[in-house]
Amino acid sequence: MSPELHQTVATLEDNMARVVLGKRDVVRLCIVALLAGEHILLEDVPGVGKTLIGKALAKSVDAKFCRIQFTPDLLPSDIVGSSVFNGKTNEFFYSQGPIFANIVLADEINRTTPRTQSALLEAMSDNQVSADGHTYPLPKPFLVIATQNPFEFEGTYPLPESQLDRFLLRTSVGYPDREDELRVLTSHRRGEPVEELRSVISTQQVVDMQEAVRSVTVDDSIHEYLLDLVDATRRSDDLHVGVSTRGTLALYRAAQSLAFIEGRDFVIPDDIKRLAVPVLGHRVIAKGFLTGNSRDHVENIVQRLLGEVAVPQ
Repeated sequence: MSPELHQTVATLEDNMARVVLGKRDVVRLCIVALLAGEHILLEDVPGVGKTLIGKALAKSVDAKFCRIQFTPDLLPSDIVGSSVFNGKTNEFFYSQGPIFANIVLADEINRTTPRTQSALLEAMSDNQVSADGHTYPLPKPFLVIATQNPFEFEGTYPLPESQLDRFLLRTSVGYPDREDELRVLTSHRRGEPVEELRSVISTQQVVDMQEAVRSVTVDDSIHEYLLDLVDATRRSDDLHVGVSTRGTLALYRAAQSLAFIEGRDFVIPDDIKRLAVPVLGHRVIAKGFLTGNSRDHVENIVQRLLGEVAVPQ
């Protein structure tokens, strides 16, 4: 890995951390998703900075950004676009929706209906949109940062498993500690600091780093370790559904991305350990009606399985 690329990543992380105070781990996970060419789901209670994180990443990259506020009356065409009749030419033309951006902030994604949520599936899986018999490629890079409030809040629709599986990782933001919250109070006296954030990286640099991430070496012992962990989720008595092959590949790519961010051209077991819960936690379904499938419950199961799988030396 060239020192220039590593410095670019560090600059991006530092720029976001200027306004996302005390949440370096969440900032890093967002960059992991960006460089892996995948998407991220931020889940937590309202008002802890989920939207702020999405804005900070978008403003740090010199790219086209669009925010979509998901509401119960949002339609699929409001996201992907639709055919519009041109009275001058007497022909229909395709009017692109807000999904045609480099970074899309899907704010409160679980406040819209499953039908509208599914409009994102093709875009997130294949980086394209199909409409009226034509396929339209999305710009590169393409990243969806989705936020959602816990589904026990009123007026929300839990994301289906097929939708969750399209996110590379899911993480919570959490409350800031006392010192960081004091910094938030003082930094917001004159407005929103995120609005003053300037881009520090271009879209081409992001694409170059995404290509470099794919070249990060993964040893055979790491392959076996990853597969042992995935197999443990499929055999667990506590899980009704284990990790899919897409989930296996997601953990693989996320580990490559984290290694790249930390200046290494090879993956180590600690990369798998650090990413297993946010990458795999939303891809499994726990057994039992009483225990439920809350985020904490399934993530605790994944964490326990992680401790039971032998680590390569």
